[in-house]
Amino acid sequence: MFPRRIPGASVFVAALLLVALFPPTPAGAIGGPRPVTVTVEGEVLRPGIYTLPHDATLSILVVAAGGYTDNADLAAATLTRESATTVAAPLSHPRLLKGSPADLPLADGDTLRIPARTPGSPARTRARPAGAEPFTGPNNFGVTGLLETPTARMMPENRYRLGATHVYPYRYYFGTVGLFDRFEVNGRVTEVIGVKAFTDPPGSSYGDTKDKAVDAKFLLLKEGAFLPAVAVAISDPHGTRLYGSQAIVASKRFPPFDVSLGFGNGRLGRRPLPAQGEGFKIELITDPRKWAREALPFGGIQYAATPWLSLLAEYSPIRYERQTTDPAQVKYFPSAVRSPFNFGARVKPLKWLEIDASRQRGSEIGITASVAFDIGRPLVPIHDPPYLETAEASRAPLEDRIAAALAEAGFSDIAVSGDGFTLRIDAQNDRYFFAPRAVEALLATAAPFVPPNVEYVRVLLKDNGIPVAEAAVSASALSGSGGGIFPTDRIRAAAGFRSANFDAPLRPTTHRRRFDFSLKPSFEAFLNDPSGFFKYRVGLAGSLSAFPWRGGTALLGVEGYPVNNISTSNAPLSIPIRSDTAKYKKEKAALGRLLFDQVFATREPVYFRAAAGMLETMFGGVDAETALPLWNGRILAGASGSVVRKRAPNDPFRFLGSDNFRTALLQGRLNVPEIDAAIDVKWGRFLAGDRGVRVAASKFVRGVTLSAWYSDTGTGMFTDPFNRGYHDKGISVEIPIRLFTGRDSKTAYRYSLSPWTRDVAQDIDRHLPLFDRIGRNAGVLLDRDQETTYRGAR
Repeated sequence: MFPRRIPGASVFVAALLLVALFPPTPAGAIGGPRPVTVTVEGEVLRPGIYTLPHDATLSILVVAAGGYTDNADLAAATLTRESATTVAAPLSHPRLLKGSPADLPLADGDTLRIPARTPGSPARTRARPAGAEPFTGPNNFGVTGLLETPTARMMPENRYRLGATHVYPYRYYFGTVGLFDRFEVNGRVTEVIGVKAFTDPPGSSYGDTKDKAVDAKFLLLKEGAFLPAVAVAISDPHGTRLYGSQAIVASKRFPPFDVSLGFGNGRLGRRPLPAQGEGFKIELITDPRKWAREALPFGGIQYAATPWLSLLAEYSPIRYERQTTDPAQVKYFPSAVRSPFNFGARVKPLKWLEIDASRQRGSEIGITASVAFDIGRPLVPIHDPPYLETAEASRAPLEDRIAAALAEAGFSDIAVSGDGFTLRIDAQNDRYFFAPRAVEALLATAAPFVPPNVEYVRVLLKDNGIPVAEAAVSASALSGSGGGIFPTDRIRAAAGFRSANFDAPLRPTTHRRRFDFSLKPSFEAFLNDPSGFFKYRVGLAGSLSAFPWRGGTALLGVEGYPVNNISTSNAPLSIPIRSDTAKYKKEKAALGRLLFDQVFATREPVYFRAAAGMLETMFGGVDAETALPLWNGRILAGASGSVVRKRAPNDPFRFLGSDNFRTALLQGRLNVPEIDAAIDVKWGRFLAGDRGVRVAASKFVRGVTLSAWYSDTGTGMFTDPFNRGYHDKGISVEIPIRLFTGRDSKTAYRYSLSPWTRDVAQDIDRHLPLFDRIGRNAGVLLDRDQETTYRGAR
């Protein structure tokens, strides 16, 4: 029986009532603003008419049009409003233009004209002075800033940075992500050189003290002609808060200078912040008067001498001798440092590489090296070669010719049917990460075979025989496809999608895949165990799948880790769900899964899934799910339940004891394609018997998925102090292999970083849960992927 009060219940019920009373509106009506239709003419790669979001600017239009030609006279561009008013619109590279005063907002009916340069004359583009680009380098611990302090500058959206800093006695290892236009997140590990960890037991390889922390920065006000940019920087708001602070900072650019001034508490203030333990604490919000009393000023200036060299000067308010919670204070800072002023230089020898050298605290030399890349941008251009029909294949019946071409192009389970007016093609997508891209490739491959009397072509994409998406296009959009030239622009513009009320799949099919296998590298890491800070294993994870009938899958998963140093000095806790995971992960070879999985779907559709067997590395038993897409897939609603037993770590077919563990969860997902984000909620009973809620937030960037989660459950059933009052939390990233191979692929690698030594809010690690099976095939996401990932002229 459930207790009368379940943690998180009020929040969950309130959310359900809110959705019931105010159901989401269609994607195009969210928030009310209507898109704008604008025209671009002249020296762009794809001139034409474009429909863009309501807040679109010149830089967005230029990117949509494919960029400039080599003959574009950027300085002479003009923007004609619907009222016939023409204004000068001098342009630059879209990345430099974005966010600048010249990045004019667009209105419905606007026309951008980019003339050609006069033959033989140089371009009239204005010289870009040093310092025109934002000052977005990292400070010592990764947050965009100077050396020891933040600025109001932000990591560009959908860009990430990895780096390390050495400034004695600290070493910092950091990773920063620009999640949104106004929001960046930084994760870091701070190592104190020469100070042994207090958890360091005899024989441990843990070494020096290390502290994990998460920082965030939010841009409150964008810089204008007269007003500075203003941001709030929150550092280490959780746990020990050894290096925690909260700051308000303003930055103003006076090219080639960038000046910053701010106030901060904690590490940047009069006294360090106390430990918080579980939960988060931000005095700037909860007690602003106390924050103001304890805050101290800081600031600095950056000078861009050239586009690749910047000089920095900073006043740091950190009073090292008063940072009594800092493990370095007693040994290294018994008295004040020599100087609060820091000086440095930043060099960018390459677009993606930055090296900083500095003199800090009046006596120490600091070195920072970092690399930065756009998230989801392929390192190797993706190219899928066109299908070339052989002379022998051309003598086969039309249906067989189309099926053979599609099988070569990455499809299976193919059926082709026509009635003289409509040509219908059913196929399973085995290669393409995005469904719109799969439809584009399928239609481009089939285009040369479409009979001249056909008016429409309908495509049904399937997953193991179950329909997941449907598209239709006028046959006229496929004309002119001879000689291997595919009319992809017309396909993108003309194709329409739906994700419900599918017709029954065609039968019989050809090129059906009865078996499949995969083999991919696997890397897992375990941080902060007393036996050693960094434990890891590297190897291969393979699987063999059989598909005996529609929706049915028999799966064998095996893992091998020849490089494996995982161990722990922690004993399993009172209800060991995951706290004994080291027993399983230290094995160099293991049977990961051995199960049978069956999925059913109705026409609407409503999905059902049941599985039995060795469900994952640590548990075996039975599991079931249901999922229902609502409002064109903007919301996914469902439920799951399982009855499992713990597997023996050294025997793949034996269980540990006869204790059963049960889950009973309501599940929901809110897709927000306008910002490429999703929110997942699980509410109910988890494996250890704790009841409550687990919330995950995800950001999708060109195939890469970044996620973070947090839980709030009742922990009264635990008798150990580690699980009582604990909130499970972690981060993960899923990266498609297509970014590295030069060919499209549905395969993606997932890496997560979360505590292995807690048992709170744990669920089964399912093989392809229903929400993930639906994935990007939800209606609103199909629309989003078609518009943004493969935008063409409209």
